Amino acid sequence: MTDTAAGPPPHPLRLPLFRALWIATIVSNVGTWMHDAGAGWLMTGLSDAPIMVALVQAATTLPMFLFALPGGALADIVDRRRLLILAQFWALICAGLLAMATFQGITGPGLLLALTFALATGAALSAPAFQAIVPELVPRPSLAEAVALNSLGINISRAIGPALGGFIIAAAGPAAVFALNALSVLGVWLVLLRWKRQVSPTTLPAEHFTAALRAGARYVRHSPALRTVLIRSMGFFLFASALWAFIPIIARRELGLSAAGYGAMLGSMGMGAIVGAVLLPHLRRHLSANGQTIAASLLFAVVAVGLAFAQSFAQAAAAMALAGMAWIAMLSSFNVAAQMAAPSWVKARALAINLLVFQGSMAAGSAGWGWVAGRIGIQPTLLLSAAGLVLALGLALRWRIGGDMAGNVSPSSHWPAPVVAVDSPTDRGPVMITVEYRVDPARVKDFTAAMASLRRIRHRDGAINWGLYEDAADPGRMVESFVLESWLEHLRQHERVTHADREDQETVRAFHLGPEPPLVRHLIAP
Repeated sequence: MTDTAAGPPPHPLRLPLFRALWIATIVSNVGTWMHDAGAGWLMTGLSDAPIMVALVQAATTLPMFLFALPGGALADIVDRRRLLILAQFWALICAGLLAMATFQGITGPGLLLALTFALATGAALSAPAFQAIVPELVPRPSLAEAVALNSLGINISRAIGPALGGFIIAAAGPAAVFALNALSVLGVWLVLLRWKRQVSPTTLPAEHFTAALRAGARYVRHSPALRTVLIRSMGFFLFASALWAFIPIIARRELGLSAAGYGAMLGSMGMGAIVGAVLLPHLRRHLSANGQTIAASLLFAVVAVGLAFAQSFAQAAAAMALAGMAWIAMLSSFNVAAQMAAPSWVKARALAINLLVFQGSMAAGSAGWGWVAGRIGIQPTLLLSAAGLVLALGLALRWRIGGDMAGNVSPSSHWPAPVVAVDSPTDRGPVMITVEYRVDPARVKDFTAAMASLRRIRHRDGAINWGLYEDAADPGRMVESFVLESWLEHLRQHERVTHADREDQETVRAFHLGPEPPLVRHLIAP
């Protein structure tokens, strides 16, 4: 992470590397939104079935569901810069192939969906790395502002890309849009090539790919803060996806708009998101992060109803602008909460799972709402999705979103190095760690309740088994034990323990009696 001197944190755009990558990413995202507009419009001319139009959105979002977690694992165990450079090269090839095929008039529904899927696959493999490098580009106090700027950049491109894509479609056809999308990735590629990334040194070998996948899933499973983000994301995006799926049909068939009008309609959502990003700092002074998500969900439900009854471009554009405001509020709240809840060693995997739930919900919702609309029509389907958004607000009462839900997840390195007298234990295992506490017998029940937090931490950081026992012959002598697959995994535990974990451990150790600390033993299978 970037170091800062005393004083207020620098604005992210004052940092040259972040600024260059931010601008280049906006250009690349403009190309992506142009592609989405072109693909949706082209499909409406290739097929009359609502499900085929909805599948364009599914082809864009499904790869994130399939490949985000592998991409996150790769980003945590290989050089993130090289991974991103390869991903940009892949996008250049796929977009170029689609442009050539469309210029030659051979693009059918299957090829359009296949190459859209391939493009989205490259984005899915690189998206966790793009998000995970943000803490490397800015200091921690500037992280929330940097995340908000990235969301703003996405919506600036959303405001420009669809409108520009619509005009280009009208003037030169979808093939020109696909060709410009291929060129748009070059800026990001050049910035990444010039970046001299500094990697934090470690004495431990990199995790194996499958082990890294398991570790990422295990961490999220045992992180209440990340589980909260995922549950809330699913509750919103499953229903919000209906609006995204039917924008091309509403524009072309319900409102009779041209390609330029369709692009302007999408651009209205991007403009609304820009306005929302400007208003967010003021909104935070009056509403908590959880309150912002509730307000944004209600606004998005109102928009879905308004779009269902829109009779003109002006009405649809106004609804889309409000949708953009709600959309950026939700994305910013969820993304900041996920970034703050994940430590650096697993950040890309945690963010990948967040993306997986987000895009998986969008993909499943798009396909599902397309199926529903084929039977009851577009308008009733949008009304059903609005009702679902309102009902899903019940989740906000049980799972509250906040940027500081997980506490300080930076490494604390407060565990002392274990004493080792055996030869080369690194590849040996399994390993059992025991911690012996002396507790007042009258406080054993409270001690056991406090140990629940340590149980979660041990499992989260690699333990495959955990137990707490009381000596039957010596009441108050409590022994915690947990098992790991290998000595190497235990050494990784030492690197992964955080300041928030230290607070939980101090709460538990307050029960311990006597001047000596709890007795720790390390046992390795022969």
